[in-house]
Amino acid sequence: MKRLQKEFYQILSMNRAHLDPESVSTRSSRTSTQSSLSDYDYDASPDYEIGAAKESISEVEEVSFMAMSDLKSIADCMIGSGYAKECVQIYNMIRKSIINEGIYKLGIEKVSSSKINKMEWDVLNLKIKGWLEAMKISMRTLFTGERILCDFVFSSSDSIRESCFSEITKEGAVLLFEFPEVVAKVKKSSPERIFRLLGMYTAISDNWPEIETIFSFESISAVRSQALNSMARLSESVRLLLLDFESMIQKDSSKTTVPGGGIHPLTIYSMNYLTALADYGNILTDIISDWPPPAISSLPEISFYSPVSNESPAAPISDRISRLILVLLCKLDSKAKYYKDVAVSYLFLANNLQYVISRIHKSNLHSLLSKEWITKHEVKVNRLATSYERFAWGNVLASLPANPTAPMKPAEAKECFRKFSISF
Repeated sequence: MKRLQKEFYQILSMNRAHLDPESVSTRSSRTSTQSSLSDYDYDASPDYEIGAAKESISEVEEVSFMAMSDLKSIADCMIGSGYAKECVQIYNMIRKSIINEGIYKLGIEKVSSSKINKMEWDVLNLKIKGWLEAMKISMRTLFTGERILCDFVFSSSDSIRESCFSEITKEGAVLLFEFPEVVAKVKKSSPERIFRLLGMYTAISDNWPEIETIFSFESISAVRSQALNSMARLSESVRLLLLDFESMIQKDSSKTTVPGGGIHPLTIYSMNYLTALADYGNILTDIISDWPPPAISSLPEISFYSPVSNESPAAPISDRISRLILVLLCKLDSKAKYYKDVAVSYLFLANNLQYVISRIHKSNLHSLLSKEWITKHEVKVNRLATSYERFAWGNVLASLPANPTAPMKPAEAKECFRKFSISF
């Protein structure tokens, strides 16, 4: 038995490169593909060489399979002979060092909330990018490959393969999934950071089926719990950042008017933000689904804009997006009052609302807002344009004499032409 223990150890040690999670998971993927081709009608394709599939397997994969087979044979023998404890100790020691090394190389480390709060955004942003890449690699190869290897080597004992996989991966997996929760707790945060949080939420959400499958054992439920905790914390932070974005619009106090009633910088910034948010529509739907609907009474009272019709209840995501746009339109309405010329104030509102609608049509926002909402605001653009024309031409007509046929003094005619020119 000592000889088997030594051989088991040597195979694990000498084949670290061939038994790394990536090699194991890659070989498993190819094996599945080849199995699906086993019923192929080779007679129907005379040029097809039956040995092609075998030749396509690299030397590394062949060595990997041989090592796995030898490990399984020795494990079966040791377990059957009452030496399961010794077998497990050797396996866990070697394999855990490989997983820990992989986690380290991916840049995953224990980070405290206080340390995260002290980081500059550029540094934290790089760490988040690194985590997103680490998440991708971990789920595709690191943990997947280890689960495949563990299941194969200890296929004769469900309890042993569970205990081994849990011992080997639990610490590293929890470390991986707790990072988003720590980041979500950052106290100082600007509305723009929402996109990084949504990116992390998406990474966990998209991989959730694999997380449940790979970490299905009850002894490793802490990994699933940590992933869920991170998603919950990210959801909470995303909601708070949406409120911060709304508050930022409402608190904008700039009184500078845009020449010619053009597009206000706040409109451009807000629509850039909202169109980017719309790209995460499905994720936002999950996050906002159980969030209480916005209180209409908290909005400024203005006569021209009104909330979405309550005739048919809208989806929570539609309510939130339409509310944010309404907050923007209300703020623009207050800024329009800084124009001394009433006609230009209407032109300003028409231009900005048209810009909003144009951005909606050209982005995923159009799928988050109802056709009724979009149509209603397109009608409002026409009404604003009509008001602009009425006031603009009113000034022109007011510059003309009450009786155009009546004789005028040269000075009066000159003044009349001056007012007419100014009106244009």
